[in-house]
Amino acid sequence: MKKLLLILLGLGVALHAGTIDRFIDAARAQVGVTKTYDPAYRRIKYPGGDIPLSRGVCTDVVVRALRGVGIDMQQRIYTHKKRHPSLYKGLYYTDRLDPNIDHRRVKNLQAYFAARGYRVRDRFRPGDIVVWKLPGSRLDHIGICSDRLNRKGEPLIIHNVGAGAKEEDVLRAYHIVDHFRLFRR
Repeated sequence: MKKLLLILLGLGVALHAGTIDRFIDAARAQVGVTKTYDPAYRRIKYPGGDIPLSRGVCTDVVVRALRGVGIDMQQRIYTHKKRHPSLYKGLYYTDRLDPNIDHRRVKNLQAYFAARGYRVRDRFRPGDIVVWKLPGSRLDHIGICSDRLNRKGEPLIIHNVGAGAKEEDVLRAYHIVDHFRLFRR
């Protein structure tokens, strides 16, 4: 019985590790494909809607990578905001539900991740999600920690800050305001 329990625990760790790898791979697959930064409002299907893969913003990198592991943030944000509107109140100019755009807003993703208990305050690991304030503006930004590291041993970031999806050494380039870990190793 003890052996079976150890095998099952090991399998659980391996499954989570595999999920992190698939999540990062799904983010990286957007590099060179999503070439245009496009914050335009568009009507999209619900659930599972997306704008054309060649276009997007920083949140689209995260949303698409999560879809790569079977998580539909469009549906989750819509459902969560409907059940817990006070967590989203005042984050944007309107509080109404909108499945076309709600999941494409940094503060909505941040509110959802925080409410789910994903916030962490330790070193950055592959698969972590980071939120920044961009310099010289009040704009929020979000990206994913890669499994590729810089010379200091910190993860590169997969994100779209205006020139399409990229994998770059920018973890400390902007003011970090939040840090989430959805998957545990």
